Amino acid sequence: MSNPYFNDVGNFGSGMNANPSNGPMKHPPPPQFPSSMTGGSSIPPAPHAQLPHGHTPPPTSYQYNNTQHHPSTNAWPTNQGSMANMPPATSGYNMNGLVGLTPSSGARNSTPPSGPPYSQNMNLSNHVPNSQYSSQNMPPPPISQSTMNQRAGFNPNYSHGGYPSMGSNVPTSAHAPMNAVRSNQPLVPPPMSNTAPYSPNKVHNTMPPPLMGQNINTPLPPTSDNFPKQPPNPTQFHHMQQRPPPSMMQNQLPPPTSEQIPRQMHHPGQHHQPHQPQLLPPVPGAGMPPSVPGPGQYPFSSASGITHGMSNMGIDDKHRPINIMMERRLLPLKKHQQKPLQFEAGPGDRGLIPPKRKNCNTDVFRCTLNAIPNTQALLNKVKLPLGLIIHPFKDLSSLPVISAGTIVRCKRCRTYINPFVNFLDERRWRCNLCFVVNEVPEEFLHHPVTKTYGEPHTRPECTNATLEFIAPQEYMVRPPQPAVYMFLFDVSHAAVETGYLQVVCDALLDHLDHLPGDSRTKIGFLSYNGTVHFYRLAEGSSQPQMLVVSDLDDIFLPTPDSLLVNLRERKELVSDLLRQLPELHEPPDNLSRGEVETQSALGSALQAAQKMMAAFGGRITVFQQSMPTTGPGALKPRENPNSRAGDTATDCLNPSTDFYKKLALDSSAHQVAIDFFFMNSQYIDIATLSCTSRFSAGDLHYYPGLHATHNPVQIERLSRDLDRYLTRKIGFEAVMRIRCTKGIAIHTFHGNFFVRSTDLLALANINPDAGFGLNLSIEESLTDLSSVCVQAALLYTSSKGERRIRVHTMCFPVAKHMGEIFNNVDSDAVVSLLSKMAVDRSITSKISDARDALINAVIDASKAYKETISPGSVDNSLLVPPCMKTFPLMISCLMKHPAFRSGVSTRLDDRVFSMIDLKMQPTCFALQSIHPDLYRVDDLSDEDGLDIDERIVPQPQILPLSAESINRDGVYLLDAGWHMYLHVGPTANREFLQNVLGVKQFSDIEQPMYSLPDLDNPMSETFHNFLEWLQDQRPHYAPMQVVRADSREHYYFMLHMRQDKTESSMSLQEFLQHVQQHLVKK
Repeated sequence: MSNPYFNDVGNFGSGMNANPSNGPMKHPPPPQFPSSMTGGSSIPPAPHAQLPHGHTPPPTSYQYNNTQHHPSTNAWPTNQGSMANMPPATSGYNMNGLVGLTPSSGARNSTPPSGPPYSQNMNLSNHVPNSQYSSQNMPPPPISQSTMNQRAGFNPNYSHGGYPSMGSNVPTSAHAPMNAVRSNQPLVPPPMSNTAPYSPNKVHNTMPPPLMGQNINTPLPPTSDNFPKQPPNPTQFHHMQQRPPPSMMQNQLPPPTSEQIPRQMHHPGQHHQPHQPQLLPPVPGAGMPPSVPGPGQYPFSSASGITHGMSNMGIDDKHRPINIMMERRLLPLKKHQQKPLQFEAGPGDRGLIPPKRKNCNTDVFRCTLNAIPNTQALLNKVKLPLGLIIHPFKDLSSLPVISAGTIVRCKRCRTYINPFVNFLDERRWRCNLCFVVNEVPEEFLHHPVTKTYGEPHTRPECTNATLEFIAPQEYMVRPPQPAVYMFLFDVSHAAVETGYLQVVCDALLDHLDHLPGDSRTKIGFLSYNGTVHFYRLAEGSSQPQMLVVSDLDDIFLPTPDSLLVNLRERKELVSDLLRQLPELHEPPDNLSRGEVETQSALGSALQAAQKMMAAFGGRITVFQQSMPTTGPGALKPRENPNSRAGDTATDCLNPSTDFYKKLALDSSAHQVAIDFFFMNSQYIDIATLSCTSRFSAGDLHYYPGLHATHNPVQIERLSRDLDRYLTRKIGFEAVMRIRCTKGIAIHTFHGNFFVRSTDLLALANINPDAGFGLNLSIEESLTDLSSVCVQAALLYTSSKGERRIRVHTMCFPVAKHMGEIFNNVDSDAVVSLLSKMAVDRSITSKISDARDALINAVIDASKAYKETISPGSVDNSLLVPPCMKTFPLMISCLMKHPAFRSGVSTRLDDRVFSMIDLKMQPTCFALQSIHPDLYRVDDLSDEDGLDIDERIVPQPQILPLSAESINRDGVYLLDAGWHMYLHVGPTANREFLQNVLGVKQFSDIEQPMYSLPDLDNPMSETFHNFLEWLQDQRPHYAPMQVVRADSREHYYFMLHMRQDKTESSMSLQEFLQHVQQHLVKK
């Protein structure tokens, strides 16, 4: 039997390659890990609409609304393709790590790309602060290694930052990687300088002589004065070299060939013939070949100037390598959002250039590499994954919404017109993905806002990387479906005893008028224990009628109508039912133990709900507390409580039956998504039950141990989350297609979806909290291109019955040198994608293999970068580019995440949900659980605070996750994503205790304490403003628990100090030393 978690057409993040029915496709490389899959699905394909290719709808009135909308979506029209797994192809990845070369490709010890040597020029004259060094590229005289060590302050007995050297404390087998090296000799720390042994054929960067009177063994930290500086660029571009003359930047028509204009002047997406690149003269102080700026810093100059903005970059302080072994702090002091890539037109540019072009918000769409390698071979050398992280339906404060009779698209690849196309003139535009020249429709020449004519490049479609279209009638093959909601309640004895049913019914009563929808909205209810209960809400009835079906193996609908009713027409009956349900299923007190209903027929209830919803589509919401034990889909316990701290068996991480996966695929075919709310206190096999949500594009929520009396904090979480869940926007019968520039292929998806073809995801529902990831490979050389583009189009039906198309577009430069790529890594996106890949590896192999692969990802990337900036170096410095400064830290924390940790007792359901959460969460929320934020809050200040809605929100510094950050006299707030802790030290400031906690002294703090009094004083107001601001940053409610330093909850607080050593895991410093040790060996 194939693995239903990853195989078949409903691929959940596996590395499978789909072959559409219209012919064979090239085999892209398989995912970095896990290994390739085999098998297919016998489930019938999902029906979907046929897109009127090439058909242009008649012009209609045009409207432009620059407002936020509330969703809806249209099913993507395409022909169904047969899904089959492709044979594995040669890849840049192996099974020994996340990234690395296959045995056939050569080598871990790969040589740097050809070209000018990677070097840094350093004047060896006596060091004088702020002195001007000579700009001549003169190689330094030979220097012995001992002299270099002395100048670097090298001391073999020195342990940086107060951390002890490894010595005999090399990680034990309980937590060390499989290839860990044990040694009885202390690990020698690296020199303080980033120098390599002298080679007469290369120009090396060495530390200057010590200052007068300075101890030669005192480390001299590198500063900007140690390196030659370049004169500021007089142009508007942030370049380190002169801009080419204007004559080289003309946007000629027809597009210039390589003989007419240097390659770096071509417009993004413009296809041209290969040629020999012009070598630029060396720049004093440049340590690498011309490279692009850092992430979010691309001031490109339009058609011909875009590539100019991507080139001619030398190393400056922003790109200077960092030896993280010498860094005491790897975290930024405060959070900052990465700015999207920007493209600016220069004064010398001509032609129709869209103004103020930039990529979409990085919270919506981002790439792991902001400079794309020009070949797969170069990508293999970088040892980092190339992929995308997308949050397509995110709530946006400003979203252009366009209503027009004509939606302009490429006639060949169907790409939507966007800011990165090339206008040849006002009547013609060149697609930036397939390079075909298209005609501009007459209607597109009219600007909807300025009412001007003949300026198509200034329209909203060409100035916004994210926008939404209201689709015309030609995009509809049937009337849009109504909003349909079905709620399923587990009413077994254990479920009813928790008190959840009262909370859910109260929330539904409060929000019946706010459910997304219109006059056609339908609603229905089912409950189940050992039988299935239907609720008939017939017109004219005075009260609801419950119908019980006990035939579970062949479930049927007891009545043909009145089970799914119009909400507006039967609102009174629906309200009566919600008021009666908790009392209806409350067991009498005089029942004996044998009379208590403990069974749960979840499978039969889902089958019945699917039959009721098949004609409409919509959303099924299931509240499950106990394991299904009867009827179809019945399960048996698989967890071994004695092995919770060890390496979980792979079988337990995979579904035990394919019943729920097949049910999900059938539901997806009828445009029905299934959402789950798990509220269990005992094992219920989330690995199996979650298949219904994963393969139907549903959502998952988890409330372990929920109980109205014994665990009220989870009750509060459920109530708050339902407030958002029931009222947030929703899209029905949605599909999402990802299009890439020719030469780039998609080979892996991550998230909750159903795969229809190589680039098309079927999403029965889409919600604003869902995230997706995908891995890319380079099938064809991109040497002839100056940039590549990626476009994601989400088609859906809104709850109001409108067809809408939300489009996100990004553009990136093509890089031919490893240095350019490393200087433009999006570290957060890389960590997010690697976490999704590690989940796949855990499920197909073992968790220990995934942990080893994560470590190898850091080792391989560090080795590749070191070879880039210092080929042949054998020193033991651990160098990273500034944009990857937090990369080792985040990987170290990821290994202590509940999904991958070992040596800590972790319930199987907790581990499985943590894995699923990493797969389906957008980057910002996933990183919050990987590396929680720690703040000191007893001294909050309004200085440098944010002014939000006329209130000042303080912005305290983020502290390292270490016990060294915790003082006895401090109060600390730990934001761990799903929950928060307020840790109070025994000698904490009494003013804070009185003004915020409402107690006089430390011993008066009650335990447990889950709420804070709202006191009328400035300190309390400031703290509550900060706390509310943190809550607003996430889509779910995070309860806060006050933890005294002497309470038992203190253990759970300290468990999040992920930079510290535990009995089964390395500290951050040990992890870095371990990576450093393997760099020397490799």
